[in-house]
Amino acid sequence: MSLDIKRPNINKAKKKMGFIVKMQLNNNSNRGGHNKRNLFIFVFFRKYYRWILWFFLSLYLFTSYFAGDQSSPSTTTRLLSNHKTSSSLPSRALIESSAISTTSIGIFSGMKIHVYDLPARFNVDWVTQSDRCASHLFASEVAIHRALLSDSSSFVRTLDPEEADFFFVPVYVSCNFSTVNGFPSLTHARSLLSSAVDFISDQHPFWNRTQGSDHVFVASHDFGACFHAMEDMAIEEGIPEFMKKSIILQTFGVNYKHPCQEAEHVVIPPYIPPESVQRAVDRAPENGRRDIWAFFRGKMEVNPKNISGHFYSKGVRTAILKKYGGRRRFYLNRHRFAGYRSEIVRSVFCLCPLGWAPWSPRLVESAVLGCVPVVIADGIQLPLSETVRWPEISLSVAEKDVKNLRRILEHVAVTNLSVIQRNLREPGLKRALLYNVPMKEGDATWHILEALWRKLDRSYRRLDCFGLFRIGETGMSRVGVHNVSGLTRTREMSAELAFTEWINTCPQGSESVKYADV
Repeated sequence: MSLDIKRPNINKAKKKMGFIVKMQLNNNSNRGGHNKRNLFIFVFFRKYYRWILWFFLSLYLFTSYFAGDQSSPSTTTRLLSNHKTSSSLPSRALIESSAISTTSIGIFSGMKIHVYDLPARFNVDWVTQSDRCASHLFASEVAIHRALLSDSSSFVRTLDPEEADFFFVPVYVSCNFSTVNGFPSLTHARSLLSSAVDFISDQHPFWNRTQGSDHVFVASHDFGACFHAMEDMAIEEGIPEFMKKSIILQTFGVNYKHPCQEAEHVVIPPYIPPESVQRAVDRAPENGRRDIWAFFRGKMEVNPKNISGHFYSKGVRTAILKKYGGRRRFYLNRHRFAGYRSEIVRSVFCLCPLGWAPWSPRLVESAVLGCVPVVIADGIQLPLSETVRWPEISLSVAEKDVKNLRRILEHVAVTNLSVIQRNLREPGLKRALLYNVPMKEGDATWHILEALWRKLDRSYRRLDCFGLFRIGETGMSRVGVHNVSGLTRTREMSAELAFTEWINTCPQGSESVKYADV
């Protein structure tokens, strides 16, 4: 059988455009039976070919939607762009023991951190008063402190402050829970931190010599070190003056100028208990099916209250509720439920709209449980963005576009959803967003140390290594060394001796020395 394809005569009016298929039956033997069968196949295909095409197209989209591919060995390196390790990360479980290899330790180039031993009133007493202090969404201040004190951090922690590059100040300011609504009260934060700085500056010389530029604090609150839940009040009060030269590990971050991030800072993940995440994974459907298409559980006001001219979530959550509440494919719930992570692990898309602040724990919960985070918070800077490739594991939707949310998600579902889901299954990515005690290679604390390593130019110990040698005209001159944090040393020596001293005394791995004749 052969097919001749002819185009229709375009000069004939009112005739449908398309192809005319003329069948020529060339087999003369057994012509009757074969002809009838071939003619039947042709007529059937010609009549129902649209349905056949739709069937196979639908089957392809369906399998792309629910089926996932196995992760490739290079995914970890691609998603964790700055994680340097000599071996691949383990992939058998979400939370898994990860021995810290000697080779991996080398990436920190001998960086040392001294953890101040403060009186219990600044930290331990708060945990003693409430177990919740170490497990709620602001508990990264506790988790980082404990991780640095664990044996797994001994390669970077030093008991000798003279050899420290950074000084960690362990003050828990998020554990003063209100007796009215149960939320953390931050009214005492500034005075508690000020008392801690007074203590270390009285007991040790290290704060005074740098004005705190090599000291590290944690501010895991709505607007970081501004210590207020309402943005206008946070901006008005600003960062305490005594902390403005320090390094702040904070959950708040935006990609535009903001008074609450004017200090040197690292945007870190909010705290999610690893054991609670593992419990949700263990309870997930055995077939891995995600039967909830778009999920959100949390505060959504039908009629948002006007609080000093501001509306919760800028009205975004209300818009979502009014537009998609009751829709079959949207599972929206305004009520609290302790086991809500078991719902996340069953969901395809997890909505992460802003609250009072742009960030929320849903960002981490969604990602580590394999639900695509749909970030609805204009200008947000996501945690550890220098390490975690958020564009490859999440969606960003502008606040003004929530009215088109269903259409946006449907487009992703039929295009690159399977790729995003494959990326989310990478264990190395999940580990990077969770805190562990003791610290594990590649976890959140580990990547915070990497971020500090990139700020070694603030180290007083390495001042000469990151400085600018100013060499005079004479053989013996005053050599001044100035670094980013504004510290300067001058001493009388020859230019040759100064450079030789830098070579011999700077810690291994120090870089970026600059020198110039003046």
